[in-house]
Amino acid sequence: MRYITIALAKGRLAKQTMEILKKLGIICPEMEDKDSRKLIFTNEELGFRFFLAKANDVPTYVEYGAADIGIVGKDTIVEEARSLYEVLDLNLGKCRMCVAGPESARALLDSSLPLRVATKYPKIAKDYFYNVRHQSVEIIKLNGSIELAPIVGLAEVIVDIVETGSTLRENGLKVLEEFMPLSARMVVNRVSLKMEQERIRKLIADMREVIEQKDA
Repeated sequence: MRYITIALAKGRLAKQTMEILKKLGIICPEMEDKDSRKLIFTNEELGFRFFLAKANDVPTYVEYGAADIGIVGKDTIVEEARSLYEVLDLNLGKCRMCVAGPESARALLDSSLPLRVATKYPKIAKDYFYNVRHQSVEIIKLNGSIELAPIVGLAEVIVDIVETGSTLRENGLKVLEEFMPLSARMVVNRVSLKMEQERIRKLIADMREVIEQKDA
């Protein structure tokens, strides 16, 4: 039997996904060994193989067929813009993509003046400002502590993921606009879905049932 290979975004999402799979009898005890240095984990009996990857890399592994399936956030899927199928919303890690900044930046958003936008998500930010708001902006890519940008004058606003908004409030910032609901999704390689259609579609259906029961 050919393995179905699943790439999981490292961290809490991987653990939550394995909890869903565990309810379907798909377990991989090796993954629970915190001292293990293994990179690939297998369930020989059921023919599943798992590996943990940086979230940004998961869509790449799936597009190129190194993984049949990937579990990763919607933000990463949109930002990476890879050629793959998005087949299931896991309803995990719910948050939203927002434009945020000090209250004083609201007037700039409503004007036609050029704007500097700091973000970890340049593609998403550019698409929103250019194609939705039709506003001229300069996108500044940062890799961490995005909230710092308006405080030190690097940018007027930021585009970032917001879950509770507490970090924004602590730094004197607020959500000015919300424009994309986010959660964890399952993505599938296009060729894999044709080659292993029955097994993959069954997995999707079974996982959907578990998710719906949990959210009921």
